Amino acid sequence: MFKKILIANRGEIACRVIKTAKKMGIQTVAIYSDADREALHVKMADEAVHIGPSPANQSYIVIDKVMDAIRQTGAEAVHPGYGFLSENKLFAEALEAEGVAFIGPPAGAIESMGDKITSKKLAQEAGVSTVPGHMGLIADAEEAVAISNKVGYPVMLKASAGGGGKGMRIAWNDQEAREGFQSSKNEAANSFGDDRIFIEKFITQPRHIEIQVLGDKHGTVLYLNERECSIQRRQQKVVEEAPSPFLDEATRKAMGEESVALAKAVDYCSAGTVEFIVDGDRNFYFLEMNTRLQVEHPVTELITGIDLVEQMIRVAYGEKLAMKQSDIGINGWAIENRLYAEDPYRNFLPSIGRLTRYRPPAEKTKKSHVVRNDTGVFEGGEISMYYDPMIAKLCTWAPTREDAIERMRVALDSFELEGIGHNLPFLAAVMDHERFITGNITTAFIEEEYPDGFQGVTLDAAASRRVAAASAAMYRVAEIRRARVSGRIDNHKRKVGKDWVVTVQDTSYAVKIKADDKGSTVKFEDGETVRVTSDWLPGQTLAKLKVGGEKLVLKVEPISAGYRIRTRGAEMKVRVRSPRNAELAALMPEKLAPDTSKLLLCPMPGLIVKVDVAVGDEVQEGQALCTVEAMKMENVLRAEKQGVVTKINANAGDNLAVDEVIMEFE
Repeated sequence: MFKKILIANRGEIACRVIKTAKKMGIQTVAIYSDADREALHVKMADEAVHIGPSPANQSYIVIDKVMDAIRQTGAEAVHPGYGFLSENKLFAEALEAEGVAFIGPPAGAIESMGDKITSKKLAQEAGVSTVPGHMGLIADAEEAVAISNKVGYPVMLKASAGGGGKGMRIAWNDQEAREGFQSSKNEAANSFGDDRIFIEKFITQPRHIEIQVLGDKHGTVLYLNERECSIQRRQQKVVEEAPSPFLDEATRKAMGEESVALAKAVDYCSAGTVEFIVDGDRNFYFLEMNTRLQVEHPVTELITGIDLVEQMIRVAYGEKLAMKQSDIGINGWAIENRLYAEDPYRNFLPSIGRLTRYRPPAEKTKKSHVVRNDTGVFEGGEISMYYDPMIAKLCTWAPTREDAIERMRVALDSFELEGIGHNLPFLAAVMDHERFITGNITTAFIEEEYPDGFQGVTLDAAASRRVAAASAAMYRVAEIRRARVSGRIDNHKRKVGKDWVVTVQDTSYAVKIKADDKGSTVKFEDGETVRVTSDWLPGQTLAKLKVGGEKLVLKVEPISAGYRIRTRGAEMKVRVRSPRNAELAALMPEKLAPDTSKLLLCPMPGLIVKVDVAVGDEVQEGQALCTVEAMKMENVLRAEKQGVVTKINANAGDNLAVDEVIMEFE
């Protein structure tokens, strides 16, 4: 077996590979850029080599620099992770020339199947059903518009060497095709060093289901069942699960066998993924083959018990697969939620900064359930603008889908993250959404259910009451502590009252609390009583309670007269006041937000790529004003209404912070 491998990647996937390598007794080498000098993968590896400046196109995807790191350390093999150089045939060829093993497929398979244009042509020649489109190279934006009209809107513009949602745009008309072509080319060049774009028909209401394949160098290729990846935003997967709640056994078998046949056609070995669009009648269409490990591979590992990274390493070393197709089963259900550094209340725009608090739920492996958190960050670490915004992949496994979802709900509520914007509230909202619970999902789920963006969660009446009861009980405990510390109770100068008014999301509840050694009984004005028990103490930021016999997990931060609380996707200020204070609080005037309707504010920390207007221009609603790049994605900012530009405060090349003024209007 290899004695030392280099991981040509960063973040959570580098950490993931290091864990398996250590389990196998293999030494590891990390590479890092300026921005990643203190990164977790650097700390976890046995050795680390600096390879250049922060931008990926000056460090992680510069083949010569990675090859130098291999030579310096004497690594015998390289695991590329995903993204970066993982599907770059020139990198695989460079390793082969150096006599270093590539922990992935041969260069020929990468060239044939990793390139989206070539792979679709090969699939068509093999008789595989594919989505209509134009597989040739596209010269410019005008040709992209002409092709889009021929294929028929809506169309998908995709980077040929792409992956992870980078270099992808949906266009519904000529203007969007023209703009999307240039943005896709720019993102593809920055992320993959390859700006080729192709166009295909965008099928509405599809499911995105993929098959995991695994092959060795001795002609064996297996399929490890499917993953449902339909919940996506901007073509970026957000929630994945295995198996799919939609497939039947016959469709699973047909998709698996077709995937194996396609892999064998290019002499594929290592782990790979064949992606399909599946319609409502379970007809499936080949999309592409990813010749690498997928981000969502943990859910497959959880239902099969197979460590895919270990198998990739063993295959690269030349070992035969120690399993056959009949050995691959489905045990239980697994769900993965991708935790991103993005602000769901600002249309999921990227967020950067320091993780002032990072406390994931404890990882567990039990017969009844599993909690797994693949991550590449740590408390006190920094999320930079240079790389993908994913912080962690939170996974749960249980014998049934219903139980796996419930385990995920608890895990999300137990995840403490502060210092940056994050999508934990949104993920929790999805886990409680009726369509997700019933499995009635498509790739249009987020667009259909959150057409105006994520506005937060409003708790139903029962959940609101549970939060009110819990908050009142916790506040009473905190009040007793404050009174004792000040000596007011011991001196009989003050008693902590039993009557309180709790306000949760604009609903107020008058309650009475009767406490004993084991907990509190909270009585509402209408006579309902709720028992609250917990070992929570003031100062703790996570409260695990039983309220009315049901488990409740609250992320807690004390504020004036109450708490800032997050639970089940709802983020709110809960006020707990005496009846008199509640009466006076109702008379206080509301603080109005400043008027920014005549300003274009930078919605995220990023680089101004271009400014499309000049002072004096009259702009129309929806018109492109400028483009901001952050975390490898280009974002076109558009006019919200008609107006005249009176001042431009930023130019192309400027780096801006959140809410900096880009331009002003009359």
